[in-house]
Amino acid sequence: MAQHAAVDDLVKLLTKANYDLTLVQHRLDKEFQQIYPHNANPLKLVSRIKKIQEDLSSLKEECRELLAAKQDLIDKARTTLVGNRSLLKRMQASSGLPLISDSDDLAYTNLNQIINEWTVQVRPKTGDGKHDSDSEDINQLLFSAIVQNS
Repeated sequence: MAQHAAVDDLVKLLTKANYDLTLVQHRLDKEFQQIYPHNANPLKLVSRIKKIQEDLSSLKEECRELLAAKQDLIDKARTTLVGNRSLLKRMQASSGLPLISDSDDLAYTNLNQIINEWTVQVRPKTGDGKHDSDSEDINQLLFSAIVQNS
């Protein structure tokens, strides 16, 4: 039975300590509310900062996923459109129709311009002028550029 009494005493001590800490927390909160008006309470600011840091981590991951999806879309669009354009040119040639030059094809020019803008936005961070085909590298570079400029 002595063991149970010791455990009971420990539980009572921990319960009292918990009550005392809760009381101190409430008193500090009231004091800070009086001293620091308009959401300037340091306790609340620390909690908001921690929440923002957690949100930032998940936001970074979502940005990486979004950028990877964007690069994948660009790669697929380029592959599909360039492939279709090549087939169209072959069909024009075999049917005897005049071929449309790259400079006269507005959609093709616009596609290349968009892809070049995307590449230019990403490339200044590499500094070496090399063109990697690895979309993860491109996405990481763009993400770094966006985060560093923010």
